[in-house]
Amino acid sequence: MKHQPVVRTSVFPADAETIWTKLTKLSTLQHIASPYATFRPMDGSGDLNWQPGAVYRFRFRLFGLLPLGIHTIRVQRFDRADGIVYTEESNPYVPVWNHTIRLERIDSSHTRYTDEVEIGAGWKTPFVCLWAKLFYAHRQRKWVRLLEAAAKQAKGKDGE
Repeated sequence: MKHQPVVRTSVFPADAETIWTKLTKLSTLQHIASPYATFRPMDGSGDLNWQPGAVYRFRFRLFGLLPLGIHTIRVQRFDRADGIVYTEESNPYVPVWNHTIRLERIDSSHTRYTDEVEIGAGWKTPFVCLWAKLFYAHRQRKWVRLLEAAAKQAKGKDGE
């Protein structure tokens, strides 16, 4: 089975520490993925402890409607100091979805954020890659809006 990469990079209006803090929350994953994908933890947990060696299973729905079975995330690397997350993910329709997130400091208020995914889904791979390109563009737009809203809220609190 031939794998194909999908890479998407954006500049986020926040420092890496702010992004990292949000990255560790399940609620952030759910927010930025919606409505393209919805993830509900199998164990019913409200949040997760992302760490190397951890394995998480989610009920996965495409566009919140079409059930695509159980999506498994195996955390291989979760390195705050280097700004790298690497997970090996899979579900019944996409057996290989290896995801790397990279955070690179630009300055005190901007961070380069990269999603890089290796996808292997047999004959479906080109179609899954097309969806993934749209999905990661959507996720990164939602990330930017989330960070802008958080900055605006923090600025409002500072002004009180």
